[in-house]
Amino acid sequence: MKAIKVLSLVVLVGLVAAACGPTQPAAQPTTAPQATQAPAATKAPAATPAPAKFVCNDPIGCVDIGPNDPIHIAYALVVAGPNESLGVDSRNGIEIAIADKGKILGHDVKFDGEDSGCSAEGGQAAGTKLAADPTIVAVIGTSCSSEARVAVPLLSKAGFVIVSPSNTAPDLTEKGNPNNYPGYLRTAHNDLVQGATAAKFAWEFLKVKVAATIHDGSLYADKLQQVFAENFKQLGGTITAQEAIDPNQTDMHAVLTRIAAGKPELIYFPIFLPAGGFIIRQAKETAGLENTKLMGADGLFSPDVVKAAGDAVEGFYVSSPYVSGPAYDAFVAKYKEKYGKEPISIFHAHAYDAFMMIAAAIEKVAVKDADGTLHIPRQALRDALYATKDFKGLTGNLTCSPTGDCADPHIAAYQYHAGKYPPDKIWPQS
Repeated sequence: MKAIKVLSLVVLVGLVAAACGPTQPAAQPTTAPQATQAPAATKAPAATPAPAKFVCNDPIGCVDIGPNDPIHIAYALVVAGPNESLGVDSRNGIEIAIADKGKILGHDVKFDGEDSGCSAEGGQAAGTKLAADPTIVAVIGTSCSSEARVAVPLLSKAGFVIVSPSNTAPDLTEKGNPNNYPGYLRTAHNDLVQGATAAKFAWEFLKVKVAATIHDGSLYADKLQQVFAENFKQLGGTITAQEAIDPNQTDMHAVLTRIAAGKPELIYFPIFLPAGGFIIRQAKETAGLENTKLMGADGLFSPDVVKAAGDAVEGFYVSSPYVSGPAYDAFVAKYKEKYGKEPISIFHAHAYDAFMMIAAAIEKVAVKDADGTLHIPRQALRDALYATKDFKGLTGNLTCSPTGDCADPHIAAYQYHAGKYPPDKIWPQS
């Protein structure tokens, strides 16, 4: 009993002590810690696809030009010898065009070329050398139609564009003619136009009724004299002779004596130097031809004619294209400033237009990579040139036919005077 009392007392004392002790906070229910919220993932931008690598699908290939490389345009022109003024004048026109144009799609222009000699042999040599250079995009040339006959097939096969500033023979752009090659065009007139105009001038202005012709066997001269003769006869005139000479011939007395027998009032000889100078001089010495009028064509529009013919050049007529207008006047001012003289022949403006047409076509078809690399599809370039329409050039509004005739032709007649160049334009008189 005593033990029970002691135990009760101990419990009682414990309860009192608990009641007097410090208050403890109430126990809180236990909860699982919250998981830290991960920040929303940032969506990566879609990768920009790499530009597609250029693949050339052009049927005759492409010219690839590095970011810092120039566009290579070459010439095939006669720049030495008796007819050099023809090609040098055209080359000068191209150089002015290059300066006026500046860069093409950010690339400089590399301009060089070959002397084509105004002969078949020269055309063969120049064409062979240029065709072997795959960096060439286009060739401006040739100067003479005789060169074109052998050079153009080589340049065409190489895939080049060829634009002539002064070839005029009709067969070069005649549909279906074997001398009309893919990629060939010209800014010069077609002699179907010049021959007819020369005949009209002789009949209407000079009042000539009887004429004779001379050619040198070249593609240019033979066809042009034939066109003249056909048109002159259609107008009512008479052709008494159509003679041929060798272009290297120096003694013309025999052929001139034969012509004199027919008593022509005019001899039309659309040939080149040096043969043209010999005919002018020796005709004045031939009995029966002392008063016969003499007439050439654009191949004899040159300061070298004045030197070659001397005083006998007085009164000599020549048919040739003419160019006029404010843009041409500005061009001539640049020509004089750059070269210190007036244009020396007649096809400088046609050469200027040839380059500008090529540049415009390149800009139309070239593919440019981000790093500046340029790709020029060759057939596409040809197609763009053939599609040229109403191109505003120095020589007029040029529109190209499917076979390459692009000229806006304006033909005039000029008359030489001793010791003076250029000859005076006398017809048409507007």
